[in-house]
Amino acid sequence: MAIATDCDLALTGERPVCRFAPSPNGYLHLGHGLSAIDGFETAQRLGGRFLVRIEDIDTARCREDFVTGIFEDLAWLGLTWETPVLRQSQHFQRYKALAQKLWDMDVLYRCFATRSEIVAAVHDAAARDPDGALIYPGLHKGLAPEDIAARMRRGEPYALRLDMTKALALAHDMLNGQPLTFVEVSPMGKSETVAARPGIWGDAIMVRKDTPTSYHLSVVADDAHQGVTRVTRGRDLYEATCLHRLLQVLLQLPEPKYSHHRLLMDGDGRKLAKSAGDTSLRELRTRGATLADVRRMLQLA
Repeated sequence: MAIATDCDLALTGERPVCRFAPSPNGYLHLGHGLSAIDGFETAQRLGGRFLVRIEDIDTARCREDFVTGIFEDLAWLGLTWETPVLRQSQHFQRYKALAQKLWDMDVLYRCFATRSEIVAAVHDAAARDPDGALIYPGLHKGLAPEDIAARMRRGEPYALRLDMTKALALAHDMLNGQPLTFVEVSPMGKSETVAARPGIWGDAIMVRKDTPTSYHLSVVADDAHQGVTRVTRGRDLYEATCLHRLLQVLLQLPEPKYSHHRLLMDGDGRKLAKSAGDTSLRELRTRGATLADVRRMLQLA
């Protein structure tokens, strides 16, 4: 197992690039604050650049007041970032191009299945991906071309799923039989090469029915487009890195290093989440909390 330190980044002769990439579907909470501060301070420590990216591909749930709130919260935390800020909703054509590349590689297929159909077809309800969704049972994976054409004529919506078996086989060939891995950097700056296990995701969605991309495809596309060299994010996204590394290999995109920080939990041991209405940074600020208070809450020096 290879062990290295952050000083390796300086050997490339290029400035490291870190980023914080929130979705504007709610106000930021303390967990987001930890991710943002971690990315910003990593960039400062390495003499690198810090970017903010707005991941707003879900146009139905994302709101402009949340975007404004993100910038206000980050400024309150004492962070600065480069402008202009990339907004994913303005780059759907770029994601479509990468999806087309995957399609041309014959690793995507159309999936017309509804959620109820998937649930009805699943035999093992305990088989779930890292996000908690049922592992896709393969419905429509082998549909005859005439069936696909008929469904499309009827205007049935479909997603594009990654054929994991084909994708893994192709990646194996592209890597000349070498294992698929990623580099994880610890809080102490030590890095190690870790085996990636994208198969745990099953046939993941690459293009949603209602959006011309998915989180996994767009985040990989943008990290490459922005030259991100260090991805700092919560431990809950650790397994997503396995799938992202597979996509980077297939699409021949650069490989950043990864740092997955600890998660913040409530008193019941549940991860903080916007969907659960956990106390936002905005609310803490309104209550009179200071940056020093927030850093104490985050157990930061």
